[in-house]
Order: sequence, then C-alpha cells, then structure tokens
Amino acid sequence: MPTIGFIGLGTMGAPMAANLLRKNYAVAVYNRTPGKAAELIGLGAKEAASPREIAEGSDVVVTIISNDSAVEEVYYGEEGILSGLKPGATVIDSSTISGDLARRLAASVAEKGASFLDAPVTGSKDGAIAGTLLFMVGGDQSVVEANRDVFLAMGREIVYMGASGSGATAKLCHNAIVGINAAGLIEGMAIAAKGGLNMESFLRVVQGGGAASKQADLKGVKVIGGDYSVQFSLALMLKDLKLGSVLSDGMSVPTPMLEVAKSLFQAGQAKGYGEEDLAALAKVYEEWIGKKI
Repeated sequence: MPTIGFIGLGTMGAPMAANLLRKNYAVAVYNRTPGKAAELIGLGAKEAASPREIAEGSDVVVTIISNDSAVEEVYYGEEGILSGLKPGATVIDSSTISGDLARRLAASVAEKGASFLDAPVTGSKDGAIAGTLLFMVGGDQSVVEANRDVFLAMGREIVYMGASGSGATAKLCHNAIVGINAAGLIEGMAIAAKGGLNMESFLRVVQGGGAASKQADLKGVKVIGGDYSVQFSLALMLKDLKLGSVLSDGMSVPTPMLEVAKSLFQAGQAKGYGEEDLAALAKVYEEWIGKKI
C-alpha cells in the first residue's frame, strides 16, 4: 500500500484522513494551524513539521486547503510540497480552487517527475465522515485509475472530468448551483415564515414536491432549528461563488443568478456569519422579515 501524506485537517480533511487510517494506510499529517492532529495521531497517524516533510516521505500526497493563496503557500513556499516531492509520486488536491491554479500546479508537479490530479469533493462534512464523498477529477486518467483505492478509501464515487483543471472547473460550476439553490430555499422559507406557516410542515411540502433538493434536506432543518454548526461555512460558499464569478466572466457567460447569490452571501459575511454554516444566510432574511424562520 502507498504511504499517504495528508495536508489540511479542517472540516473535511480530518475525517478524510481518518478514513484512510481506518483502511490501514500509513498516513502522515500536517496542518498549517497547529493543534488539529491529536485525534488522528490517536488513530495511528504521524504528524509532520512541514509540507516538505510530508512530500519527502509520501508516495501519495493529498491536500484539501481553504483557498488559492493558502494552496500556493503549501505548494510553493520555502518548506512547501514542491521542495520535497519525490519523482513518481502522485499529488491529489481536493481543495476548491480555480482551474488556472490547478493547471499551474499540474505543470509544477510534472517538472518534479510526479503526477497531479485536481480532485475536489462533494458530500459535505457528513459525507467526509461516512466516507461517501464524490470526487470530480481532472488529470491523466491512468493516474486516476492507479489511485482508485486511495480515492475509494475516502469516498464512494470517482467521476473523471478530463484534463488538468477540469475537476476544479466542475466544482465551481457545481457550487454555483449549490449557492443559488441554498439562497432560493432560504428565501422561500422566509416568505413562508412571514406568511405564518408552520415551518416543519412547509419543509415537508418542499421535500416532497418540485422544490425538493439536497439543500432542502441538508439545510432546511438547520434553518428551522437555528443550528448553524458548520457543515460547509458561509465564508467558503462565498469564496467559491467569487471564483465561479471570475470563471464565468472569463468565458463571457452571463450569470445573473450567480451574482445575486454572491451578493446575498456577501451580506451574510458582512453581518459576521462567515464562520457559521452557509445556512446562516437565513439570519439575514430573519432581520429583513422581522421574525424567526
């Protein structure tokens, strides 16, 4: 079995690394913010001091990091992955980043004699814990197949999207739909609440009708209960919508719904809800309608 280096122990990364350990992979872990490795060490992981140390000791390096600038630091920094990457290694990046950055990383990794796959995920925190994530992957398809067991130790499905950058692009398109869908759900719930409807009953109607969606299943109960514990943060949703906006602008694709959703999540961020779940957008609507949803 290949040795795995895992970088990024946040909401998604920590349970993904835990699933690799449970499948008996040897795993070394690193996180930019200290103090997040204790549970994984208890499961058998070793903690590394830098991304370079991870790369030097790993056949496969998996990264899942919050944004483009943090990804660049982890890869290109003085003690970054590229300073220690072994020829023949594979790097799997599951961050949500721009396609341009994914292609640049692929070229830089190739210069080291290694392979790069942009492989963002969908399935939220619950899917990361359960090992039921879906990976959308860009890069050399033969490298994807060679690492199938690694992917399926963390998820349930691999969808090959095409050349390098295709996985990253697919994730931004997907998350544009997520953001628009979530905003529409919350807006409809706000109208229902203002109209005096029983919200549990209304949610049952949504889930059983043409408005049914994964967002209704994941976020409807959270909104009604005022539970904004993080499955996927509002700040990260806004970050992804901004990246999607840049992508669509570069292709001259009109995206009025994306721009409205981005503005709504910007309002949530401005109110200080960025580190709460994206469902905390409901609190903005509650201020507007003058009552709880």
